[in-house]
Amino acid sequence: MKPDFSKGLLPAIIIEETSKEVLMLAYMNAESYQKTLETGMTWFYSRSRQKLWNKGETSGNQQKVKGIVTDCDRDTLLITVEQTGPACHTGAHSCFYNVII
Repeated sequence: MKPDFSKGLLPAIIIEETSKEVLMLAYMNAESYQKTLETGMTWFYSRSRQKLWNKGETSGNQQKVKGIVTDCDRDTLLITVEQTGPACHTGAHSCFYNVII
């Protein structure tokens, strides 16, 4: 089932295939989703830069796509990846490391 991009950007939750750890959250538009399907690597849409970006293009910390599912409303993506290097721009393995409770 295809995602519904009719309202614009969709959140993409990225999880690691082996550990099932949530690595990051990014956004996709129809174009970045299509590039992800075509290349087998994650592509996102940067809201701050207003352009597409390929995860790991400059850092080498790439994400090879292993699976993509959508939620029941088709407005959120859950993408399973094989992560090379850290996922977070801070150098942390996951972007979710700031414990609140």
